[in-house]
Amino acid sequence: MKKGINVWSFPAGMKAADCMALAKEAGFDGIELALNETGELSLESTEADIRQIRQTADDIGIELSSFATGLFWSYSLTSSNAETREKAKGIVRKQLEVASILGVDTILVVPGAVGVDFIPDAEVVPYDQAYDYSLEAFKELAADAEARKVNIGIENVWNKFLLSPLEMKGFIDAVGSDYVGSYFDVGNVLYSGYPEHWISILGSRIKKVHFKDYRRQPGGINGFVDLLAGDVDYPAVMKALEAAGYSDYVTAEMIPPYTHHTTQIVFNTSASMDAILGRKEIR
Repeated sequence: MKKGINVWSFPAGMKAADCMALAKEAGFDGIELALNETGELSLESTEADIRQIRQTADDIGIELSSFATGLFWSYSLTSSNAETREKAKGIVRKQLEVASILGVDTILVVPGAVGVDFIPDAEVVPYDQAYDYSLEAFKELAADAEARKVNIGIENVWNKFLLSPLEMKGFIDAVGSDYVGSYFDVGNVLYSGYPEHWISILGSRIKKVHFKDYRRQPGGINGFVDLLAGDVDYPAVMKALEAAGYSDYVTAEMIPPYTHHTTQIVFNTSASMDAILGRKEIR
């Protein structure tokens, strides 16, 4: 498996080129960039802008592992507002466009939400309505993914939606496209389940994997900790990934950032991933 890191693991406001150079220095094979609403790599970016980022990655000598965005927390595929749902679908299409230019094979998409505890005043959508809106959207967007030859990876997040591996599996199968699968986040399921179970059930539907760690006590958003500092059974996770035949990128998404010496998290994460992946012996 290849070792990647998400751009959100770097200090806020850091330029993509600097993030890529630091990731390379820390020993990562690849980096997952993200689409923003405005700025360097955003809804406003032109093809020339995007190709420049691709060239910069090539010059640095680092791969672009996948392509994420945080915009779906503001523009949900399950919003009760039709205009918001259309905006969200437009973001997916922009992701697919950018990914195809960057040469990336998978984008990360949040499938919507029934409710979001960590966003004040977030809309609460009836579960059955959210399911129907989301399924309709992915069936529509599957054609765009197939046309671009870029996978859509549905991420399991804290959205009170698609709460079990069996439900996620059934949802992906209902979409019915080889280009729509799971972007499986190991740390996000620990508060309610076991990531190795999810991996075994989702199997070949997994397109990409996020690594992070979580400590059940104290729980909540503050439960996310450095890799190997939490309760994720990484030996079991690795065994399940290997049994599922997964050999692609595992990408660290580190939250929260360090308060001081903020780039140190990149190097610490790289070392922990080497241990998890068996790349070096830990003394």
